[in-house]
Amino acid sequence: MTTREPGGTPAGDEIRHLLQHAPQGHGLFPEAELLLFAASRAQLVREVILPGLAEAKVVVSDRFHDSTTVYQGLARRLSASQVAAINSFAIDGSLPDITFILDMDAKEGLARLHKRERPADRMESEPPSFYEAVREGYLQLAAGEPNRFKVIDATRNENEIAVEIQSILLRTFHGFFTA
Repeated sequence: MTTREPGGTPAGDEIRHLLQHAPQGHGLFPEAELLLFAASRAQLVREVILPGLAEAKVVVSDRFHDSTTVYQGLARRLSASQVAAINSFAIDGSLPDITFILDMDAKEGLARLHKRERPADRMESEPPSFYEAVREGYLQLAAGEPNRFKVIDATRNENEIAVEIQSILLRTFHGFFTA
């Protein structure tokens, strides 16, 4: 099963809208932003992820708690210990077996973003320095947990990236996934 953050549940999708698009989301203090992401995540874990795992489903999520560690903790400069405590409460012991970081230079990533046919949302409108901090944060996490994190060169085309991810999944999970 697949899901995403923020969102993935009716309540989470409302929080997603507030965080990304609603005018009321502009001007949020970093602490409020952190708690909204955690609220969406707590709902997702309890409503979708834990029941899915209980049914022996494979759960693939577009983002999880590491995003909060990086975006709100490092890039927004909130206390690492407070972010970790809030993340821990929200995820209720649910940790990913593997995390893929699609890595590219922040300026190149922003250039790609601006080529899309939709306007940037609130988070996507941050300055390049914010995304440089985000990238550095993800790479720090990957260096600290190399068995869980797999850093993928995202400058390549989608097919090449997909082939590499599939290869890693096949090797890591010893045939659980089929080609």
